[in-house]
Amino acid sequence: MHDPRIDQLADVLLDHSCELKRGETILIEAIDLPEPDLVCALVGGAARRGATPLVELKNQRVQAALYSNATEQGMKLAGGLERARMEKVQAYVGVRGAANGSQLKGVPSDRMDLYQEHWLRHVNDYRVPHTKWVVLRYPTDSFAQAADMPTEEFTDFYFDVCTADYAAMAEAQKPLVARLDAADRVKILAPGTELEFSIKGIPVIPCSGQRNIPDGEVFTAPVRESINGVIRFNTPSRYQGVVHSDIEFRFKDGQIVEASSSDTERLNKLLDSDDGARYCGEWSLGTNNRVRHPMLDTLFDEKIGGSLHLTPGNAYDEADNGNRSRIHWDLVLIQREDYGGGEVWLDDELIRKDGRFVPADLAGLNDGA
Repeated sequence: MHDPRIDQLADVLLDHSCELKRGETILIEAIDLPEPDLVCALVGGAARRGATPLVELKNQRVQAALYSNATEQGMKLAGGLERARMEKVQAYVGVRGAANGSQLKGVPSDRMDLYQEHWLRHVNDYRVPHTKWVVLRYPTDSFAQAADMPTEEFTDFYFDVCTADYAAMAEAQKPLVARLDAADRVKILAPGTELEFSIKGIPVIPCSGQRNIPDGEVFTAPVRESINGVIRFNTPSRYQGVVHSDIEFRFKDGQIVEASSSDTERLNKLLDSDDGARYCGEWSLGTNNRVRHPMLDTLFDEKIGGSLHLTPGNAYDEADNGNRSRIHWDLVLIQREDYGGGEVWLDDELIRKDGRFVPADLAGLNDGA
Protein backbone atom coordinates (compact mmCIF):
# COMPACT_ATOMS: atom_id res chain seq x y z
CA MET A 1 0.00 0.00 0.00
CA HIS A 2 1.34 3.41 -0.96
CA ASP A 3 2.17 5.62 2.03
CA PRO A 4 0.72 9.14 1.44
CA ARG A 5 3.49 10.57 3.63
CA ILE A 6 5.89 9.80 0.75
CA ASP A 7 3.96 12.24 -1.46
CA GLN A 8 3.93 14.86 1.29
CA LEU A 9 7.71 14.55 1.70
CA ALA A 10 8.23 14.76 -2.08
CA ASP A 11 6.19 17.98 -2.15
CA VAL A 12 8.36 19.47 0.62
CA LEU A 13 11.53 18.56 -1.28
CA LEU A 14 10.35 19.89 -4.65
CA ASP A 15 8.52 23.03 -3.54
CA HIS A 16 10.17 24.17 -0.30
CA SER A 17 13.73 22.85 -0.60
CA CYS A 18 14.38 23.02 -4.37
CA GLU A 19 11.72 25.58 -5.34
CA LEU A 20 11.52 23.65 -8.59
CA LYS A 21 10.28 25.66 -11.59
CA ARG A 22 8.88 24.76 -15.00
CA GLY A 23 11.66 24.21 -17.54
CA GLU A 24 14.31 23.26 -14.97
CA THR A 25 16.16 19.95 -14.74
CA ILE A 26 16.46 18.07 -11.45
CA LEU A 27 18.86 15.22 -10.62
CA ILE A 28 17.54 12.68 -8.09
CA GLU A 29 20.39 10.57 -6.67
CA ALA A 30 19.36 7.63 -4.48
CA ILE A 31 21.71 5.33 -2.56
CA ASP A 32 20.61 2.01 -0.98
CA LEU A 33 16.90 2.78 -0.88
CA PRO A 34 14.89 -0.29 0.20
CA GLU A 35 12.14 0.56 -2.30
CA PRO A 36 11.73 3.21 -5.02
CA ASP A 37 8.54 4.93 -3.79
CA LEU A 38 10.14 8.29 -2.95
CA VAL A 39 12.15 8.35 -6.20
CA CYS A 40 9.00 7.63 -8.20
CA ALA A 41 7.09 10.33 -6.31
CA LEU A 42 9.85 12.83 -7.03
CA VAL A 43 9.95 11.89 -10.72
CA GLY A 44 6.20 12.24 -11.08
CA GLY A 45 6.11 15.44 -9.03
CA ALA A 46 8.89 17.03 -11.07
CA ALA A 47 7.14 16.15 -14.32
CA ARG A 48 3.82 17.62 -13.10
CA ARG A 49 5.65 20.84 -12.32
CA GLY A 50 6.96 21.01 -15.87
CA ALA A 51 10.53 20.05 -14.96
CA THR A 52 12.78 17.32 -16.38
CA PRO A 53 13.81 14.62 -13.86
CA LEU A 54 17.06 12.63 -14.09
CA VAL A 55 17.71 9.64 -11.81
CA GLU A 56 20.89 7.97 -10.58
CA LEU A 57 20.58 4.84 -8.42
CA LYS A 58 23.64 3.79 -6.43
CA ASN A 59 24.59 0.92 -4.17
CA GLN A 60 26.99 1.55 -1.28
CA ARG A 61 28.65 -1.88 -1.64
CA VAL A 62 29.40 -1.11 -5.28
CA GLN A 63 30.64 2.37 -4.33
CA ALA A 64 32.94 0.86 -1.69
CA ALA A 65 34.38 -1.51 -4.30
CA LEU A 66 34.94 1.41 -6.68
CA TYR A 67 36.69 3.48 -4.00
CA SER A 68 38.85 0.55 -2.83
CA ASN A 69 40.09 -0.28 -6.34
CA ALA A 70 40.26 3.15 -7.96
CA THR A 71 43.38 4.97 -9.02
CA GLU A 72 43.83 8.73 -8.93
CA GLN A 73 43.14 8.76 -12.67
CA GLY A 74 39.94 6.80 -12.15
CA MET A 75 38.75 9.10 -9.36
CA LYS A 76 39.39 12.15 -11.51
CA LEU A 77 37.50 10.61 -14.43
CA ALA A 78 34.48 9.64 -12.28
CA GLY A 79 34.45 13.03 -10.57
CA GLY A 80 34.70 14.82 -13.90
CA LEU A 81 31.80 12.87 -15.38
CA GLU A 82 29.57 13.49 -12.36
CA ARG A 83 30.45 17.16 -12.32
CA ALA A 84 29.68 17.51 -16.04
CA ARG A 85 26.23 16.08 -15.37
CA MET A 86 25.75 18.33 -12.34
CA GLU A 87 26.51 21.35 -14.51
CA LYS A 88 23.48 20.44 -16.66
CA VAL A 89 20.92 20.59 -13.81
CA GLN A 90 19.39 23.37 -11.76
CA ALA A 91 18.23 21.27 -8.78
CA TYR A 92 19.43 18.20 -6.90
CA VAL A 93 17.91 15.80 -4.37
CA GLY A 94 20.26 13.31 -2.72
CA VAL A 95 18.62 10.59 -0.62
CA ARG A 96 20.44 7.73 1.11
CA GLY A 97 19.01 4.61 2.66
CA ALA A 98 22.22 3.39 4.32
CA ALA A 99 21.61 -0.36 4.35
CA ASN A 100 24.87 -0.64 6.32
CA GLY A 101 26.30 2.54 7.83
CA SER A 102 29.70 0.85 8.22
CA GLN A 103 29.97 -0.18 4.57
CA LEU A 104 32.89 2.19 3.88
CA LYS A 105 34.86 1.11 6.95
CA GLY A 106 36.98 -1.32 4.92
CA VAL A 107 38.04 1.21 2.28
CA PRO A 108 41.73 2.10 2.74
CA SER A 109 42.16 5.64 4.05
CA ASP A 110 44.43 6.67 1.17
CA ARG A 111 41.68 5.69 -1.31
CA MET A 112 39.09 7.63 0.67
CA ASP A 113 41.39 10.63 0.48
CA LEU A 114 41.49 10.25 -3.31
CA TYR A 115 37.70 10.01 -3.41
CA GLN A 116 37.22 13.06 -1.19
CA GLU A 117 39.65 15.19 -3.20
CA HIS A 118 39.06 14.21 -6.82
CA TRP A 119 35.47 12.96 -6.86
CA LEU A 120 33.26 14.22 -4.01
CA ARG A 121 34.85 17.62 -3.52
CA HIS A 122 35.11 18.26 -7.27
CA VAL A 123 31.37 17.63 -7.69
CA ASN A 124 30.33 19.50 -4.53
CA ASP A 125 32.39 22.55 -5.45
CA TYR A 126 29.84 23.04 -8.23
CA ARG A 127 26.69 21.57 -6.69
CA VAL A 128 26.69 23.53 -3.43
CA PRO A 129 26.99 27.09 -4.82
CA HIS A 130 25.31 26.62 -8.21
CA THR A 131 22.27 24.35 -7.74
CA LYS A 132 19.16 24.31 -5.56
CA TRP A 133 20.01 21.20 -3.57
CA VAL A 134 18.75 19.17 -0.63
CA VAL A 135 20.03 15.97 1.00
CA LEU A 136 18.22 13.57 3.29
CA ARG A 137 18.20 10.03 4.66
CA TYR A 138 15.51 7.37 4.23
CA PRO A 139 14.02 5.15 6.95
CA THR A 140 15.46 1.64 7.01
CA ASP A 141 15.82 -1.15 9.56
CA SER A 142 19.50 -0.29 10.09
CA PHE A 143 18.69 3.40 10.55
CA ALA A 144 15.99 2.52 13.10
CA GLN A 145 18.46 0.26 14.89
CA ALA A 146 21.03 3.10 15.08
CA ALA A 147 18.28 5.26 16.63
CA ASP A 148 17.49 2.40 19.08
CA MET A 149 13.85 2.34 17.95
CA PRO A 150 11.53 -0.27 16.41
CA THR A 151 11.28 0.26 12.64
CA GLU A 152 7.59 1.23 12.61
CA GLU A 153 8.05 3.72 15.47
CA PHE A 154 11.14 5.16 13.81
CA THR A 155 9.36 5.53 10.46
CA ASP A 156 6.57 7.52 12.15
CA PHE A 157 9.22 9.68 13.86
CA TYR A 158 11.05 10.16 10.57
CA PHE A 159 8.04 11.49 8.66
CA ASP A 160 6.96 13.67 11.59
CA VAL A 161 10.39 15.33 11.72
CA CYS A 162 10.96 15.58 7.97
CA THR A 163 7.61 17.21 7.17
CA ALA A 164 7.79 19.84 9.95
CA ASP A 165 6.43 23.39 9.58
CA TYR A 166 9.63 24.87 8.17
CA ALA A 167 8.09 28.32 7.65
CA ALA A 168 7.40 28.57 11.40
CA MET A 169 10.92 27.31 12.12
CA ALA A 170 12.39 30.05 9.92
CA GLU A 171 10.43 32.72 11.79
CA ALA A 172 11.57 31.46 15.20
CA GLN A 173 15.24 31.51 14.08
CA LYS A 174 15.27 35.21 13.10
CA PRO A 175 16.09 36.66 16.57
CA LEU A 176 18.97 34.18 16.98
CA VAL A 177 20.36 35.18 13.59
CA ALA A 178 20.25 38.85 14.65
CA ARG A 179 22.08 38.13 17.91
CA LEU A 180 24.79 36.07 16.23
CA ASP A 181 25.22 38.73 13.54
CA ALA A 182 25.92 41.32 16.24
CA ALA A 183 28.21 39.14 18.35
CA ASP A 184 31.99 38.97 18.56
CA ARG A 185 33.02 36.48 21.25
CA VAL A 186 31.53 33.04 21.86
CA LYS A 187 32.15 31.03 25.02
CA ILE A 188 31.06 27.40 25.39
CA LEU A 189 31.01 25.60 28.74
CA ALA A 190 30.11 21.96 29.43
CA PRO A 191 31.62 18.99 31.27
CA GLY A 192 35.18 18.72 29.94
CA THR A 193 34.61 21.79 27.74
CA GLU A 194 35.78 25.38 28.04
CA LEU A 195 36.17 26.97 24.62
CA GLU A 196 36.26 30.54 23.31
CA PHE A 197 36.40 32.01 19.80
CA SER A 198 35.26 34.94 17.68
CA ILE A 199 32.57 34.97 14.99
CA LYS A 200 32.92 38.67 14.21
CA GLY A 201 32.37 39.50 10.56
CA ILE A 202 31.35 35.95 9.52
CA PRO A 203 27.88 35.64 7.92
CA VAL A 204 25.16 33.83 9.88
CA ILE A 205 22.95 31.35 8.00
CA PRO A 206 19.58 30.05 9.25
CA CYS A 207 18.58 26.60 8.03
CA SER A 208 14.91 25.69 7.84
CA GLY A 209 14.46 22.97 5.25
CA GLN A 210 16.18 24.43 2.19
CA ARG A 211 19.29 22.23 2.10
CA ASN A 212 18.80 19.47 4.67
CA ILE A 213 15.76 17.43 5.63
CA PRO A 214 15.23 17.31 8.55
CA ASP A 215 16.51 20.78 9.37
CA GLY A 216 16.83 23.17 12.26
CA GLU A 217 20.13 24.93 12.84
CA VAL A 218 21.71 28.36 12.62
CA PHE A 219 25.35 28.27 11.55
CA THR A 220 28.31 30.54 11.08
CA ALA A 221 32.06 29.93 11.38
CA PRO A 222 34.74 30.80 13.90
CA VAL A 223 37.36 33.33 12.85
CA ARG A 224 39.93 30.79 11.71
CA GLU A 225 42.75 31.42 14.22
CA SER A 226 40.55 32.53 17.12
CA ILE A 227 39.63 29.22 18.82
CA ASN A 228 41.33 28.45 22.14
CA GLY A 229 40.52 25.92 24.83
CA VAL A 230 39.18 22.39 24.96
CA ILE A 231 35.95 20.72 23.84
CA ARG A 232 34.66 17.23 24.63
CA PHE A 233 31.91 15.97 22.32
CA ASN A 234 29.33 13.72 23.99
CA THR A 235 27.76 12.39 20.80
CA PRO A 236 29.28 9.47 18.85
CA SER A 237 29.94 10.24 15.19
CA ARG A 238 30.32 8.01 12.15
CA TYR A 239 32.80 9.27 9.54
CA GLN A 240 33.91 7.28 6.50
CA GLY A 241 32.19 4.23 7.99
CA VAL A 242 33.99 4.37 11.37
CA VAL A 243 32.24 5.31 14.62
CA HIS A 244 34.20 7.61 16.93
CA SER A 245 33.14 8.34 20.51
CA ASP A 246 34.63 10.39 23.37
CA ILE A 247 36.15 12.85 20.89
CA GLU A 248 38.14 15.61 22.57
CA PHE A 249 40.07 18.49 20.96
CA ARG A 250 42.45 21.02 22.44
CA PHE A 251 42.83 24.21 20.37
CA LYS A 252 45.57 26.79 20.27
CA ASP A 253 45.07 29.82 18.01
CA GLY A 254 42.51 27.98 15.92
CA GLN A 255 44.46 24.76 15.41
CA ILE A 256 43.64 21.37 16.93
CA VAL A 257 46.93 20.65 18.69
CA GLU A 258 45.71 17.59 20.62
CA ALA A 259 42.99 15.14 19.59
CA SER A 260 41.76 11.92 21.15
CA SER A 261 38.79 9.56 20.73
CA SER A 262 37.87 5.90 20.89
CA ASP A 263 40.15 5.55 17.83
CA THR A 264 42.78 8.21 18.41
CA GLU A 265 45.14 6.97 15.71
CA ARG A 266 42.49 7.07 12.97
CA LEU A 267 41.19 10.41 14.26
CA ASN A 268 44.59 12.06 13.96
CA LYS A 269 45.13 10.53 10.53
CA LEU A 270 41.91 12.24 9.39
CA LEU A 271 43.01 15.53 10.94
CA ASP A 272 46.31 15.25 9.05
CA SER A 273 44.50 14.87 5.68
CA ASP A 274 45.54 18.38 4.63
CA ASP A 275 46.53 21.77 6.05
CA GLY A 276 42.94 22.82 6.79
CA ALA A 277 41.71 19.70 8.56
CA ARG A 278 42.95 20.83 12.00
CA TYR A 279 41.12 24.15 11.71
CA CYS A 280 37.35 24.59 11.89
CA GLY A 281 35.05 25.74 9.10
CA GLU A 282 31.67 25.84 10.87
CA TRP A 283 30.00 26.40 14.23
CA SER A 284 26.26 25.93 14.66
CA LEU A 285 23.43 25.79 17.18
CA GLY A 286 20.84 23.02 16.76
CA THR A 287 17.22 24.19 17.01
CA ASN A 288 15.01 21.19 16.11
CA ASN A 289 13.32 20.10 19.32
CA ARG A 290 11.64 17.13 17.64
CA VAL A 291 15.09 15.52 17.38
CA ARG A 292 16.19 14.72 20.93
CA HIS A 293 18.77 11.94 20.84
CA PRO A 294 21.67 10.93 18.56
CA MET A 295 21.28 8.17 15.99
CA LEU A 296 24.73 8.05 14.35
CA ASP A 297 23.56 10.15 11.43
CA THR A 298 24.90 13.66 11.10
CA LEU A 299 21.89 15.05 9.23
CA PHE A 300 19.74 14.27 12.28
CA ASP A 301 22.27 14.58 15.10
CA GLU A 302 23.47 18.09 14.18
CA LYS A 303 19.87 19.40 14.43
CA ILE A 304 19.21 18.07 17.96
CA GLY A 305 17.45 20.63 20.14
CA GLY A 306 19.85 21.95 22.78
CA SER A 307 22.94 20.91 20.84
CA LEU A 308 25.78 22.63 19.04
CA HIS A 309 28.28 21.37 16.53
CA LEU A 310 31.80 22.38 15.65
CA THR A 311 33.34 21.28 12.37
CA PRO A 312 36.95 20.46 11.58
CA GLY A 313 37.57 21.13 7.91
CA ASN A 314 36.14 23.05 5.02
CA ALA A 315 34.08 26.22 5.45
CA TYR A 316 30.93 26.87 3.44
CA ASP A 317 30.94 29.68 0.90
CA GLU A 318 27.92 31.28 2.61
CA ALA A 319 29.78 31.63 5.94
CA ASP A 320 33.38 31.59 4.83
CA ASN A 321 36.27 31.96 7.27
CA GLY A 322 38.81 31.05 4.59
CA ASN A 323 39.47 27.49 5.72
CA ARG A 324 39.82 24.89 2.97
CA SER A 325 40.01 21.12 3.43
CA ARG A 326 38.82 17.92 1.80
CA ILE A 327 37.05 17.01 5.06
CA HIS A 328 34.00 18.58 6.74
CA TRP A 329 33.06 16.71 9.91
CA ASP A 330 30.21 18.03 12.06
CA LEU A 331 30.81 16.95 15.67
CA VAL A 332 27.97 17.35 18.15
CA LEU A 333 27.84 18.43 21.78
CA ILE A 334 24.40 18.15 23.43
CA GLN A 335 24.04 20.60 26.33
CA ARG A 336 20.65 19.62 27.75
CA GLU A 337 20.54 18.55 31.41
CA ASP A 338 20.04 14.90 30.46
CA TYR A 339 23.39 15.07 28.64
CA GLY A 340 25.33 16.90 31.36
CA GLY A 341 24.22 20.48 30.75
CA GLY A 342 26.23 23.44 29.54
CA GLU A 343 26.18 27.10 28.59
CA VAL A 344 26.58 29.24 25.47
CA TRP A 345 27.62 32.89 25.93
CA LEU A 346 27.67 35.64 23.32
CA ASP A 347 30.05 38.35 24.45
CA ASP A 348 29.00 38.79 28.11
CA GLU A 349 25.44 37.46 27.86
CA LEU A 350 24.28 33.93 28.62
CA ILE A 351 21.99 32.99 25.72
CA ARG A 352 21.50 29.26 26.34
CA LYS A 353 21.70 27.22 29.53
CA ASP A 354 21.26 23.46 29.70
CA GLY A 355 19.89 23.45 26.15
CA ARG A 356 17.22 26.14 26.68
CA PHE A 357 17.52 29.67 25.32
CA VAL A 358 17.49 32.31 28.08
CA PRO A 359 16.64 35.74 26.50
CA ALA A 360 12.93 36.42 26.00
CA ASP A 361 13.30 37.05 22.26
CA LEU A 362 14.69 33.53 21.79
CA ALA A 363 11.97 31.76 23.79
CA GLY A 364 10.24 30.57 20.59
CA LEU A 365 13.21 28.29 19.97
CA ASN A 366 12.35 26.38 23.18
CA ASP A 367 8.94 25.29 21.85
CA GLY A 368 8.50 21.58 22.33
CA ALA A 369 11.72 21.28 24.33
